[in-house]
Amino acid sequence: MREPRLGDDIDDFCVRCKRVMNHNIVSVLQGAPAKVRCRTCHSDHDFRNEQPPPPKVDLKKQALFNEVLKKVSPGAAVVDDPEVDLDLGADIELEPEAEASEPEAAEPEPEPEPEPVAVKAPKPKKAKGRPKK
Repeated sequence: MREPRLGDDIDDFCVRCKRVMNHNIVSVLQGAPAKVRCRTCHSDHDFRNEQPPPPKVDLKKQALFNEVLKKVSPGAAVVDDPEVDLDLGADIELEPEAEASEPEAAEPEPEPEPEPVAVKAPKPKKAKGRPKK
């Protein structure tokens, strides 16, 4: 395969389009494309070998955040490991006697009606321009 030259078409990940698109080679450094220009959005960027940039979420920071959440409330933590079983309610069993022995709940009291709010009439608008004679 021949060396890439200025103006050649090449596929690369476009930073602005967020997709692998056709690009033109803008600069070559040591026989490899250094900068390219997207033929769709016309943005210039470094040649990325069709690789998207790394995600902006720091995995170490996310793991520390999950650890803090586990300490605060163990059931609310996000678990990224698919092998972890989150069957939290499996150990809790309700006894039929406990359900039947509860007294019937009294009817809830109706909420008081909100007090009416006084509304002011809007002020008349002044006419713009010259006053009429």
